[in-house]
Amino acid sequence: ALRDVNFEAKRGECLGIIGRNGAGKSTLLQIACGIIRPSAGSLEVNGRVAAMLELGAGFDPELTGRENVYVAATVLGLATAEIRARFGAIADFAGIGEFMDRPVKHNSTGMYARLAFAVCAHVDADILIVDEVLAVGDAAFVQKCMRFIRGFMQRGTLLFVSHDTNMVVNLCTQAIWLEGGQIRHSGVPKEVVHHFLVSLYEGRDTAGRFGIGGRALAAGDGNAPAAT
Repeated sequence: ALRDVNFEAKRGECLGIIGRNGAGKSTLLQIACGIIRPSAGSLEVNGRVAAMLELGAGFDPELTGRENVYVAATVLGLATAEIRARFGAIADFAGIGEFMDRPVKHNSTGMYARLAFAVCAHVDADILIVDEVLAVGDAAFVQKCMRFIRGFMQRGTLLFVSHDTNMVVNLCTQAIWLEGGQIRHSGVPKEVVHHFLVSLYEGRDTAGRFGIGGRALAAGDGNAPAAT
């Protein structure tokens, strides 16, 4: 799904990652998190990673929001005493009220996003990875998250995937545009976004633009893996 993708994100930087569906963005983030191993190349990560890759990923739908906070924060490296001490702040940030003590299967997508972001915001991560989570939040919650992100950038590193190109330009310090599993352009976010949008306006939305590792897949190819 990825070929010859090279980048470096330092402390205090926000790397925006843009591209069409199937470009390899989610695969890249999963590799950065250690969820999947690259078949070639290497990755160096220095620090604790907190990731929001898929809405509610890692949450048990049968457990309450409170119980899921303890499970998720434990996975991210906090001890039970630390979670207990921070639970009030997490609950306040999430702002879902009585739904904190109900099974999360009853939560809306916005509530999932609130809970997931609230946990990641309170685990003392060095690297924060955000994949489209803000797209489902209401305006007030998005503003709260943006204030947190800007403060986080003073001490950590952010990898940020979004289809909102204005947000990438306003938030990120650098950006890469993935296309067909490869980097088409990298550098100043405004310039990268410009090239990406020009490509969108000139291109067509057809099945032929989807590919794995830059190779277009023929229809009915039974050996073709799913695009990411």
